[in-house]
Amino acid sequence: MRLFPRALCSAVRAAWRESFPLGGRDVARWFPGHMAKGLKKMQSCLKMVDCIIEVHDARIPLSGRNPVFKEALGLRPHLLVLNKMDLADLREQQKILQHLEGAGWRNVIFTNCVKDENIGQVIPAVTELIRSSCRYHRGENLEYCVMVIGVPNVGKSSLINAIRRLHLRKGKATRVGSMPGVTRAVMSRIQVCERPLVFLLDTPGVLAPRIESVETGLKLALCGTVLDHLVGEETIADYLLYVLNRQRLFQYVQHYGLGGACDDIESVLKRVALKLGKTQKVKVLSGTGNVNVVQPNYTAAAGDFLQAFRRGQLGPVMLDGDTLVTCTETHS
Repeated sequence: MRLFPRALCSAVRAAWRESFPLGGRDVARWFPGHMAKGLKKMQSCLKMVDCIIEVHDARIPLSGRNPVFKEALGLRPHLLVLNKMDLADLREQQKILQHLEGAGWRNVIFTNCVKDENIGQVIPAVTELIRSSCRYHRGENLEYCVMVIGVPNVGKSSLINAIRRLHLRKGKATRVGSMPGVTRAVMSRIQVCERPLVFLLDTPGVLAPRIESVETGLKLALCGTVLDHLVGEETIADYLLYVLNRQRLFQYVQHYGLGGACDDIESVLKRVALKLGKTQKVKVLSGTGNVNVVQPNYTAAAGDFLQAFRRGQLGPVMLDGDTLVTCTETHS
């Protein structure tokens, strides 16, 4: 993107943080329990399942996925769908695919459920996987049953609706929301295709029993897999600012008309709050009594900053950029 001169000068002068302070943060407190009930329900439905589609956010293709899925559900053919590709910086897409293949994930599709991008590849891929594998005592069944799994808020329901829209020309079959936790139970089978006859099972988002690191927890929070207030809007916004500046992605400056890039989250949120009129009156005790003072609402400003990122208004971002570089150096 093009920055206006003042912002560009500020961006050139600034010394961006090379690391984000991760110490003292309790990741276990941020995320709900390991959601064992949902996983057990999925396992109990496996006898009617021919294939598993795991949906994940394309902005974090290498981190944040639940390893328990592979352990508990790994016997079935497995397709990895990296959704929200329109929000991800995929200039290193080939490196991502190479890394995933090295980790055993050979069947990967990038999708955008909003514009139905690459949705047409899903059913043919599933059909091929099922036909080239054992159907686990379901050989006599003419229809295919596919379970859709993933961590919260990665677009599982959106994918089901998109496939149904493409193949059956029908509307929504499952509820979709921008917050985690919309799908709370394994639903009955949803038909998404006529030829071949394919049914999909939507499932609730299930996080890993233990998040591997604080930074992974922040990436998951930034992508909306957990309610913001559990981590803290300002904490997540600070991590987002760190990522954007480190990757020299200054579109937030233009989006909010800030006049210049900055690495201090308090300063940025103050300017965002004033720009958007997100202020609050606070009583301050002075020598002459209580005085009403107008202060920026930092939490509201942080919430708007995060939503702008999640809507793609701050440009495409690859949150696993550092992980990708490390993987490349390790294999070179």
